[in-house]
Amino acid sequence: MSKSEVRAQTRPPRRRLPAAARRDLIERAATRVFAEHGYAGASIDEIARRSDVSPPVVYDHFASKLDLFTRLLERTRDELLAMWVETLSGDEATDVRMRRAFTAWATYVEQNRFASRMYFQEATGDPQARAAHRLIQAQGRTALAAILGHEPYAERLAGGAEPEALEMAAETIRAGLAGLAIWWDEHPHVTRERIVETAMNVLWTGFERLQVEQPAVDAR
Repeated sequence: MSKSEVRAQTRPPRRRLPAAARRDLIERAATRVFAEHGYAGASIDEIARRSDVSPPVVYDHFASKLDLFTRLLERTRDELLAMWVETLSGDEATDVRMRRAFTAWATYVEQNRFASRMYFQEATGDPQARAAHRLIQAQGRTALAAILGHEPYAERLAGGAEPEALEMAAETIRAGLAGLAIWWDEHPHVTRERIVETAMNVLWTGFERLQVEQPAVDAR
């Protein structure tokens, strides 16, 4: 009997993970592969290798690479939206809740570097992946507009109460934070506190100005 055969017989049997745990393991590995190599450069073989499974097991959970990619983007979008809903709720002053929201956002980005890189950097090299990415971003923008629409002075900030006006305001915040996340990924030495302060100084200004400004009163 060869040494490899002896090792194979003495090696403890691999523990079989529940389907949900295996799927989560695949998603975590895929997030890193997509973030490191982009959609076009990522392969199911590499994702399977990092997940310690075979490629057919990956396909047991996801119909295709595009399906897996889309699922990961949707998960990040939903987690960020849930964060906005949770942190902006409450009766505190808007600036308190906005700082809380920006802090939670920065914490999420810091703790989920690969997911954030994948979500905020637009997919390139494949038309279907790019289209899926843009659709998910658009859905996130629409949902964020609805969340911001409940904020005091939102109509004045957006220049109107119609959905398109609120979407413009939401896109300004979304795009600003996306750019900040990409910049932070390239400058990881910058502290979370400085990132939050920059977001407050740049993106909060409009809300703050509209809170302190009062509509002009006609003295005539």
